[in-house]
Amino acid sequence: MEIHSDSEGDFINAGNGEIIEVSITERIYIKNHSQICAQLGVRIPKKVFSGATLDLLFTGEIEKIDESFRGYIYAFAKDFLDCGCESNPYCEHPEKKFMEYVLKVRKEGKSPEEIVDRMGKDYMVYSYPADVVSFLDDSIRTLEVLEAIAKVEGNEEMGESIRTEKKLLI
Repeated sequence: MEIHSDSEGDFINAGNGEIIEVSITERIYIKNHSQICAQLGVRIPKKVFSGATLDLLFTGEIEKIDESFRGYIYAFAKDFLDCGCESNPYCEHPEKKFMEYVLKVRKEGKSPEEIVDRMGKDYMVYSYPADVVSFLDDSIRTLEVLEAIAKVEGNEEMGESIRTEKKLLI
């Protein structure tokens, strides 16, 4: 299974060309947004994955931001923006890596509220627990569809792999 995104949203791809939308990255926001805007001297969108936000936060402008915030921004950039694409950070990799991060934290047994808390502690970003629940529910429903496709195609190995993934998210 692969996670992809394009200008219209995020998707899970079963490897057979079928894609199903399961976006969360449009609902990830910067904590302390007002303070960061004041320090930069410019207004930026609150959404983390907005092009304008990425432009300002991940250029030389970052030096204007208080040191206590900078560590979170560096951690976010290191974990999600580190790829060799020409279009980095505007390629699909940051969103894909972030969705994988959310799924990984869920597989550790964390609740949606704990996932939101972890986002804040790790990267000083947040989402609403209901948005995390929606993303996880969409992901589980997507896996159920993929499991049914694997069953129809007689691919028991893929079906078992999908069932295992699904159990970790429930």
